Amino acid sequence: MATKKFELLDVASGKKTDLPVRSGTIGPDVVDIGALNKDHGVFTFDPGFMATASTESKITYIDGDAGVLMYRGYPIEQLAAHSSFVEVAYLLLNGELPDHNQLAEFNVNIQRHTMINESLLRMFNGFHYNAHPMAQVSAIVASMSAFYHDSMDIYNPRHREIFAHRIIAKLPTIAAAAYKHSLGQPFIYPRNDLGYCANLLHMFYAVPCEPYHIDPLAAQALDLLLILHADHEQNASTSTVRLAGSTGANPYAAISAGVSALWGPAHGGANEAVLEMLEEIGTVDNIPKFLAQVKDKTSNVKLMGFGHRVYKNFDPRAKIIREMCHKVLAKMGRADNPLLELAQRLEEIALNDEYFVSRKLYPNVDYYSGIIYSALGIPRSLFTVMFAIARTAGWVSHWQEMIGDPGMKIGRPRQLYTGPGKREYVDISKRG
Repeated sequence: MATKKFELLDVASGKKTDLPVRSGTIGPDVVDIGALNKDHGVFTFDPGFMATASTESKITYIDGDAGVLMYRGYPIEQLAAHSSFVEVAYLLLNGELPDHNQLAEFNVNIQRHTMINESLLRMFNGFHYNAHPMAQVSAIVASMSAFYHDSMDIYNPRHREIFAHRIIAKLPTIAAAAYKHSLGQPFIYPRNDLGYCANLLHMFYAVPCEPYHIDPLAAQALDLLLILHADHEQNASTSTVRLAGSTGANPYAAISAGVSALWGPAHGGANEAVLEMLEEIGTVDNIPKFLAQVKDKTSNVKLMGFGHRVYKNFDPRAKIIREMCHKVLAKMGRADNPLLELAQRLEEIALNDEYFVSRKLYPNVDYYSGIIYSALGIPRSLFTVMFAIARTAGWVSHWQEMIGDPGMKIGRPRQLYTGPGKREYVDISKRG
């Protein structure tokens, strides 16, 4: 129960209202403005929801000023060092880390539900060969609702669990099928004897005419990337999943909506934009000129991969991923990768430039992730798809939390209307 109050004074009427202040486990308090319209006839105005807590959640905590990210209370640094993506997915879904038996059972549930219906697989042939993979993934995920009528009661906890396991298991298969379709290669079926990331690499790169050997470091790097991207509180795509799901829509529709929201270059496409930026810079010698353009507000040139909407300090995920980036490039014989050299030098110069330091523009997770994906042979068009595979664990966790909340309400933001006032209809013959 709220014990603190926030006193609001309506200057025009002199009326005072006490608004309850709610406190979480950690983090800033929030002011409950639920009665504001009823008592004062006004709404709050917060474009982009910069200062609005849209929901209560127990899943992920971020302290942007301190550079802290925790899943269910566990620091991302510890999970990245000791856990696996499958274990992290279990944690996000269930709230606690699993014991040996629980993890083994969960892992089997994921491994043995990776195949997709052959009718779904044939749907890929309806896409043009160069259709964007995100368009394919979004459409196929939404189409899954046509195949599982017997387990889509969103108010049935067992059905929710089946859905969670099913979508986490099958999304890599869907992503790989989209990739194979773009290449004109045969679809590769999943293997139950492989781990989550090894299976994903197998479906991406194996061909029927020769064996494919999975590089353990590639699987490890991919697993780390999935952990770091698994959830990030109430971001645009997660909020989209919650908003769509609040209508009572089937869960596949809600996740498909999240995939579409993630597609935006300001959200899931940022790591692709980083590589494009580095290629435009070209060489280390061009960095000073590029940074001068960034500082020129009339140039519209942006420094991609630096800064974050939430983090006002160093993105904790960037420190972790930077180390893995060096490992991957060294192991794969690409330690002299010119993009990495350029990225390192750009980071070094920017972090010693007062313009960027004063604005707390530090490298974020997207800065190095695109370079790792490229080293693994994943094309840029698939970068956001890889993000979606990881973020599905978070999306489903938030959807489950929302649907299981007895107080759930359909999302319905309001607006500040600035259009015409009431006016009378004029017959078309009289319009000048």
